[in-house]
Amino acid sequence: MEESVKLKEIIEVEKQYGAFYTGGTVLWTNDGNFFLCRDEEKINIISIKSLEVERIIGTSQEGSEDVIYTFVLTMDDEYLISAHRSGLLKLWDFNSGELKKMWKNLHSGPIACLQYSQEQQLVASGGADSMVRIWDFKNQLCKGTLKGLQGVVSVIIFHPIQNSVLAVADDYKILAWCLETREILKKFVGHISRVTSISFSKDTKTFISSGRDKVLILWNYNTEQQLRTIPVYEGIESALVLNHNLILPNGIRLDDETKVYVASAGEEGIVKIWQMNDSKILYKQESSVISRATEEGGLAITQMLFNQKLQQIALVSVDHNIIIYDFHNFSCSKQLIGFTDEILDLCLMGKRDQYLAMATNSNDIKIYDTVTMNSKILKGHTDIVLSLSAYKNYLLSGSKDNTVRLWIADFDKFEFECIGIGAKHTNTVGSVDISKTHADFFVSVSQDQCLKLWKFPKESYKIDTDMLCINTQLAHEKDINCVTISPNDKYIATSSQDKTAKLWDSSNLKLLGVFRGHRRGIWTVRFSPIDQVLLTSAADCTMRLWNLSDMTCLKSLEGHESSVLRCEFISNGMQIISSGADGLIKLWTLKSSECVQTLEQHDNKVWALALTNDGKKMFTGGADSKLIRWRDATEEKKREELRIRQEECLQEQELNNLLSQKKLLKALKLALRLNKPKLSLKIINTIIRNKDEGLEETIEGLSDFHKQALLQHAVNWNTNSKNCRPAQLVFNIMLNEILNGKYRVEGLGKIIEDALPYSERHFKRMTEYLKDLKFLEYTMRCMKPYGDVTMK
Repeated sequence: MEESVKLKEIIEVEKQYGAFYTGGTVLWTNDGNFFLCRDEEKINIISIKSLEVERIIGTSQEGSEDVIYTFVLTMDDEYLISAHRSGLLKLWDFNSGELKKMWKNLHSGPIACLQYSQEQQLVASGGADSMVRIWDFKNQLCKGTLKGLQGVVSVIIFHPIQNSVLAVADDYKILAWCLETREILKKFVGHISRVTSISFSKDTKTFISSGRDKVLILWNYNTEQQLRTIPVYEGIESALVLNHNLILPNGIRLDDETKVYVASAGEEGIVKIWQMNDSKILYKQESSVISRATEEGGLAITQMLFNQKLQQIALVSVDHNIIIYDFHNFSCSKQLIGFTDEILDLCLMGKRDQYLAMATNSNDIKIYDTVTMNSKILKGHTDIVLSLSAYKNYLLSGSKDNTVRLWIADFDKFEFECIGIGAKHTNTVGSVDISKTHADFFVSVSQDQCLKLWKFPKESYKIDTDMLCINTQLAHEKDINCVTISPNDKYIATSSQDKTAKLWDSSNLKLLGVFRGHRRGIWTVRFSPIDQVLLTSAADCTMRLWNLSDMTCLKSLEGHESSVLRCEFISNGMQIISSGADGLIKLWTLKSSECVQTLEQHDNKVWALALTNDGKKMFTGGADSKLIRWRDATEEKKREELRIRQEECLQEQELNNLLSQKKLLKALKLALRLNKPKLSLKIINTIIRNKDEGLEETIEGLSDFHKQALLQHAVNWNTNSKNCRPAQLVFNIMLNEILNGKYRVEGLGKIIEDALPYSERHFKRMTEYLKDLKFLEYTMRCMKPYGDVTMK
């Protein structure tokens, strides 16, 4: 069995997924191909087709403190202007990402919003200093400062055709200024709370405003009058005027040119379509991926974007997700998860393990298609989801809301439904597992110290059916961290903070044995896929292997320097992969009890680890919000090493043939190309001893590439006093060529820095030898007369 299993030696990163949106401004390009998302000191350009970061504008260096507050894109998608913590405004070429210009923003505080005018080719900036400044961004010229607001400026919009700009701040008054005279033209007073958006109608005679005072107001721009005030009974974060000739999902056509149609989104987490002139609601979104705000006045949707070309609406949620809906039927087209927060658990499901379920610091479960990275958000739990387990198209979840939920997936439609809820625990459900051979039962453990056995519901059950708990055991004295079912479904194992693991009969939850030996709480417990062995990992930085027949410890694996949070068997139970609280992942071989490889990509606790059934790929996630896909590169690396060795053998044979044929120049070139310092030294010594061909003539016949390599080899030889003569001869010839301009060396400073200390040492030694020779010569001359007398 062991001979048929190929052990893993090298695991490498295939893809890393991190946060691309951490809050703030989101923009959608006019062609509908990209989202622009703020991420601290950079702007990520997200391709909607691949759902990945296409490129980055701004700095991506760690430790940079020049955070971007907000940004705006020109209507032709050519330029991007960003406002920074450093007090600078920066102009970027959107397509190349090149920084074109930067200048001081003249505000006495941070900039809260930016707006662009296509007609006037101007940018307006609104700051925390209550000022609005108008910029000719191509010439970095401030064309005026608009005063009159109080508080932080929250919204700015240019009038579509008139030479004016509107803005509002914390005093809730919408002011309009003339751009030429910088005088206040109009005041629109009506809101009693923060104004969140302003949008002009197509005829530009009216505009709408929304706010957290739960009203939409239709204004006449010329008369400053409120034409309609509609109570919407929710705080509105975003509202925009819709174009005519759009068709709503309920069949209503927005074709009346005299009416103003508005889409609004706010704390209820849904989109509503209004006909403002008659105060009518025409459409209300029936179901939404975004949850309603948890408290009165809270946030659910923070931004709404409409793309005219694609006829799609994008909603940005408070938990940094971007949901794209087709406008004609409001079906969810794509979901982008901008920030995952702390990843607590992962599990793979579906054919060929194509789908990845993720539990994060959220009430929602995130599902990824690992091929396209399209995502789905499952809502149902009312508190943070901590644990996941899957079997075929079933997904089981446990949460801090004291419940377990069973979901069924339709992978063809990429849809999930909750078919059962188990609400028998009295505290947080920390771990769950589904039976391995058939969908017969599942188990859960909780901080109430109980182990529960549940009956699997039938598919014919209704949605959200209460599931039947068929057995309960008070399993441990402290919180239970993990539960797992054996591959044959006969046994159940649990681990706890009470430093023990326990073995149970799955048919009746009878206690079969207790595993004692860890000095701290046990985080994970796993059954071997082929042997009667149990694996545990604990906060005492060790893992232990136990014999299931007599509960004795077979082996202890030490190597982690912090708590071992997760462990799994791989390679048919012959190896172990483990993750620690220090962010390290280790690969172990059980036969030798040695750590084969340590992976260091994570920066914090690695809570989650999921393996594909074939063992070729692995996903990890942790407290650093990174999701990393790994692959087994052992065979690939071995093939590459074999190919390199074969090439080296052929080249060395060719080199030996050249040496035997005394083709020293060709042999030297080959030795330099193969980077063989010893062989090149041998050839140089042969050339020095050879009277027919000189060293200088040989070096002159080399190309610049070979001369550079020869110089590096000479530096290597120079470190050994035995080889200092050929090294110094090469240095002498090469320095003469450099001084004569025949050769220009790269990295000359580094070469001199490496060669000079040894050269000084050799010179000092040779000087001492010369002194000794002179002293010996002097001594012999002094002794010569006496020698002559003695001889006589």
